[in-house]
Amino acid sequence: MIAAPESLATKEARLRELIRSLECVVVAFSGGVDSALVLAVATAELGARAIGITGNSPSLAGDEHGGALAFARSQGAAHEFIETSELADPNYAANPADRCYYCKKELYGTLAVIARERGASAIVDGFNLDDAADYRPGRKAAAEFDVRSPLAECGFTKADVRALARKLDLEVWDKPALACLSSRFPYGTPITLELLRQVDLAEGAVRAAGFASCRVRHHGDVARIEVPGEDLARLAEAGVRERIVAGVRAAGYRYVSLDLGGYVSGNLNGAPGGR
Repeated sequence: MIAAPESLATKEARLRELIRSLECVVVAFSGGVDSALVLAVATAELGARAIGITGNSPSLAGDEHGGALAFARSQGAAHEFIETSELADPNYAANPADRCYYCKKELYGTLAVIARERGASAIVDGFNLDDAADYRPGRKAAAEFDVRSPLAECGFTKADVRALARKLDLEVWDKPALACLSSRFPYGTPITLELLRQVDLAEGAVRAAGFASCRVRHHGDVARIEVPGEDLARLAEAGVRERIVAGVRAAGYRYVSLDLGGYVSGNLNGAPGGR
């Protein structure tokens, strides 16, 4: 006999119980909806004994800094930014297939020091059950630093995360999926601060034209734009298209292309030679 699916209320209760059992935590808060939910619940259950930490990385999109700060303040959460320097690591800058491992190793290593200094029993992140199906080399670093994943441990899928975030009236409940800017480069393409800024500016131009969910993939002097399939026709409209082309070229690209396959999370993971 197949067991009935657990209700969201059951998962929420288990999440809160787990968080309380940890007593004091450092939350790896990226600004995305998953870690935002963890920070909100941890703050509700532990108060100032939940400390949200956001890595102020060069690969963090420019407008995410303010968004993370505003969310933490809206929850009354203890929150800090730390500077990370993964670009200084040649293993990361070379952009190998396990690039994410070196990024997370830098982040979790710093969070481990903070956790010891603040008396926290654990570092927690926003990893959920659906993330396990994706290519996540950063999970190796999470294991090395004993990072806990309360959402996955309590059976949360991505849909559960958004449903609970909406129930709790978190303003980020419908925020588009978040990924670092380095994910816009095919593996093997060296990553520099200048190129990260170029991608950030180009993506900002697409978002400013009304496409909140988008990616600009970097292919040398070619920018390949991805938006959800239902937005393809709107982006190709005269006026909208010209505005985006102008903005992306101003960011430094010579050619501006639209991927007719639409937006696909982790698109470059499956590209030839990408993984």
